[in-house]
Amino acid sequence: MHSHHSHSGDYVMHAKDHLEDIVLRAIEMGFTTYCLTEHIPRNNPEDMYPEEDKLTVNDLETTFAKYYKHARELQIKYAAQITLLVGFETDYIRPDYKPLIKTLQNVYKFDMFVGSIHHVAAIPIDYDVQTWEKAMAKVGGTPKNLYAAYFDEQYNMLTDLRPTVVGHFDLVRLFSIADSEKPIESQWPDVWEKVVRNVEFVVRYGGLFELNSAAIRKGWSEPYPRSDIIKLIMEKGGKFCLSDDSHGLAQLGLNYHKVMKLIIDLGLKEIYYLDLDDSGEAVVRKDEIAKLKDDPFWTQYEKLW
Repeated sequence: MHSHHSHSGDYVMHAKDHLEDIVLRAIEMGFTTYCLTEHIPRNNPEDMYPEEDKLTVNDLETTFAKYYKHARELQIKYAAQITLLVGFETDYIRPDYKPLIKTLQNVYKFDMFVGSIHHVAAIPIDYDVQTWEKAMAKVGGTPKNLYAAYFDEQYNMLTDLRPTVVGHFDLVRLFSIADSEKPIESQWPDVWEKVVRNVEFVVRYGGLFELNSAAIRKGWSEPYPRSDIIKLIMEKGGKFCLSDDSHGLAQLGLNYHKVMKLIIDLGLKEIYYLDLDDSGEAVVRKDEIAKLKDDPFWTQYEKLW
C-alpha cells in the first residue's frame, strides 16, 4: 500500500502529531511506500494563514530546513521497514513561486513533489467558505469564473513545474456546495476544455494523478478528483496513485476502502506508485487492482467494497 501526500504537526501548524510517529504508524498499518511532503515555505508575509500570524518568512524557511534533515534521517532509520520518499507540496500563489521552488530544488535533493493549487488570485480556496467566496468575487463573482481561474492557474503551475504528483486536482470544488457534484462538462463546457487541457498535459509528461481520500473526510462521497474527471483521466490514459493527504495519525489510510470501491466500480485496472531503485532514485511502478485487493492492508477495515 502507498500514499504520496502527507503532513505532520512538527512542521505544519494545521496538522497534528510528530513526523516519526506518523512513519511508525504507516509501518504498523502495512504501507510499503509513504511520501513525506510538507509544505514549502511561502515567500511573502501576505501569504501567511491566520494561525501563522506570529511567524515570519524566515521562520518558515528554518522549519522547512529542519523538516528536510529530519525526513532524511527517518528515511535511513526505517529503510528496512518502509520506503520513505522525501518531497514537498507546492504552493503556487503567484509566478514568483517558480524561482522559489527551483531554488529549493537546488538547495535540497528531493525524491518527488506534489504540485498543488490552494489559491486563486492569491486568496485561499480551501480554508473556509468565506475566503472561497472572496476569491470568487475577485475573479468575476460566479462559481464558473472561479473554476475557470483555478484551472488556468493550475495549468500555469503544471507547465512551469511538471510535478511528480498532481495534488487534489479539483480542490476548487470543495466549498462549491451547489455545483461540486454536477459534472463540469454539462455545466460549463468551456471550463471543461480547461480541465481536458490540463489532464492532457500531465499525461504527456508522465505525471501521476493522486486519488486523494481527504475529500471524503471533508464531506464528499468521492476522493479528489470526482468521478467525471477520473473518467476523463482514464480515457486519456493517465496514471493514478493513492494519497491520504494525512494531517495526523488518525488520517493515515483514512477512507482508502471507499476510494478502492469507487475505482473498482469505475473499472480502473492499475494503480501506480513511487519507489526507490537500488541507486536511491525515484521510479514509477505499477500494481494491478486485482492484486492490490488482496493486500493484507485491508484487513484493518471493518467494511470493504
